[in-house]
Amino acid sequence: MITVAANDSRDRAKLMRRAALAAVAISAVLVLLKAAAYVVTRSVAVMTSLADSALDLFASSINLFAIREALTPADREHRFGHGKAEPLAGLGQSTFIAGSALFLLFEVGNRLINPQPVERGAIGIAVMVFSIVVTIALVAYQRRVIRETRSMAITADSLHYFSDVLVNGSVIVALLLATHLGWRFVDPLFGAGIAAYILFTAWKIARGAFDMLMDRELPDAERARIRALALANPKVRAVHDLRTRGAGPKSFVQLHLEMDAGMSLIEAHKVSDDVERTIVGEFPGAEVIIHQDPEGIDEPRATFA
Repeated sequence: MITVAANDSRDRAKLMRRAALAAVAISAVLVLLKAAAYVVTRSVAVMTSLADSALDLFASSINLFAIREALTPADREHRFGHGKAEPLAGLGQSTFIAGSALFLLFEVGNRLINPQPVERGAIGIAVMVFSIVVTIALVAYQRRVIRETRSMAITADSLHYFSDVLVNGSVIVALLLATHLGWRFVDPLFGAGIAAYILFTAWKIARGAFDMLMDRELPDAERARIRALALANPKVRAVHDLRTRGAGPKSFVQLHLEMDAGMSLIEAHKVSDDVERTIVGEFPGAEVIIHQDPEGIDEPRATFA
């Protein structure tokens, strides 16, 4: 079986670990700053943003552990590797995040019934602006890592922090309206909107994790690309029974190649190796299993595309 070179795998692992460590460090700094901002402003919008950053710190810490586990090489008990540590961590994150968002909605209800003035809004705004700047930098770095590693854990983390940019922006608007116009009701309303968005984010993470745990097929566009790569070899007549799945940073691909019935086994093996090398070239980290079939043989096939 052809796999990516060992040094390429090490580079991808290093990128994933660095991205996870950067997320933990930045979220820890933001938690401290937002906690201080909430103490001086007493803003429920700032409090929800603080809770969101605390969740990010928790989630990023889990991701760091999950990535370390997912990158553990295959062993006797786990011959397909440990990639599903990532979606398992994602399910845990989404459950915790959803529970915390519901708690925030409860606090929002209390503030709507008993509104409180927002104090020293300028400090809160300054903290939110700083949060936006460092979060955008982190998301840009994470997306570069995702393009090179296809890590679900980093993708989920990036989704957290991209939502933080929107959350922090809405907190700034809430603070401005509450401090300059005296609209006390705006602060908890924005808090409710943020909590609802956090719930939506938790659902997206859970859905992606569940799909991976259930061995959902790769997206149709990727499946079509794999089929096209196989058919690009002039000695391949047809492709059938293509099956794919993802497990953390790895993808697994199985397919049948139909070739000239008179082709020697050695030549068929060479063609399969060429196709496998081509697929792995465009899907780094993929493990590809190919079965060779003589063209024209009538055999049972999968009834789905």
